[in-house]
Amino acid sequence: MINEDKLKDILSDLEADDIERTTSTTNMDKFCQAICAFANDLPDHRRPGYLLIGVHDNGTLSGLNVTDELLKNLGGIRSDGNVLPQPLMNVSGFALNGGDVAVVEVYPSDLPPVRYKGRIYIRVGPRKAIASEQEERVLSERRVAMARSFDARPCTEATIDDIALGQFDAYRRQAVDLETIAGNQRSVEHQLASLRFYDPERACPTYAGILLFGKNPRFFLPGAYVQYIRLPGAQLTDLPEDQSEISGDLHTVMHELEVRLKLLIQTRMRSVSTLEEKLLPDYPEWALRELLMNAVMHRNYDSNSPIRFYAFIDHIEILNPGGLYGEATQENFPTRNSYRNPVIAEAMKSLGFVNRFGYGVQRAQMLLAQNGNPPAEFEFDQHSFLVRIFRRSA
Repeated sequence: MINEDKLKDILSDLEADDIERTTSTTNMDKFCQAICAFANDLPDHRRPGYLLIGVHDNGTLSGLNVTDELLKNLGGIRSDGNVLPQPLMNVSGFALNGGDVAVVEVYPSDLPPVRYKGRIYIRVGPRKAIASEQEERVLSERRVAMARSFDARPCTEATIDDIALGQFDAYRRQAVDLETIAGNQRSVEHQLASLRFYDPERACPTYAGILLFGKNPRFFLPGAYVQYIRLPGAQLTDLPEDQSEISGDLHTVMHELEVRLKLLIQTRMRSVSTLEEKLLPDYPEWALRELLMNAVMHRNYDSNSPIRFYAFIDHIEILNPGGLYGEATQENFPTRNSYRNPVIAEAMKSLGFVNRFGYGVQRAQMLLAQNGNPPAEFEFDQHSFLVRIFRRSA
């Protein structure tokens, strides 16, 4: 992480192409474009880039007063879902002689190309630009060499014929800037590769491509489904009232889960005080939705076990293979998180199934409390993650 001595060094370096200076404190478009460009690291510096706020182009300070609100807004860029995949960045403020400086330190992405609102920004010398097709191809090829997450790896048993290209085209119109699409003359393989759904070197889809647009994802990933059971009592040994294996591409799975949720939830008049009754659901729909979408997004797709979605008379259980991941630990859950499947997480944001990254569990707990439900309970180890949600009792 940058310190004051390092900051003083880069303030005087007017030739570096990994530094951007600005005196604006409100131009979020400019900030996001710079963060996107540094994350793409087209020159392949393999070191952080720096956005310096409160600094003139000549390196002198503007006399800025860095507020907590400014730092909060800058930090929010990471999770608001406009820069995808999520950038790895630090935000800090420094008080120097002549004024304060807000610094956003941005690390090169392991999953380029990174987009801001569907466009790929890069650094060309000291200025930003939108990537050309050749530059985008360079970033895509670099990703293939660096890919670490399971969803970005090639599914070597599959071919382009295993992808439903119509579904990909519909997705592309949601995820990519329309002007970029209009000027795109590349093959469908390179269009898929640009969004991390295809490995051009091995001429096959990635696992994310198979999960999102595959004609039969379970052929390649046997555990890629949700086992749904609705039971009349509180025991798993009861005879189910309804059960299903919800499978297909993730878009289909997520829509089916939303339908199941609506059928589960019952709304009735409930007493909220001695003199007042209200129509309230036994579960807040959006809390259940957040927790189910989290399971789809964070599960270990390398496992042959499905997500288990069990509805009992008094509670609901969601169990998915794969425990906490990366920086998330038992001590810091749910305030810290890492993404086991960053390509799938990006796609779920683009499709509207996720509103903002990193807040699903906290938002679900808030909605449960507002509806009068007990807080959700969580149990996890290195192999699985269980959430238990309790029905509103009165």
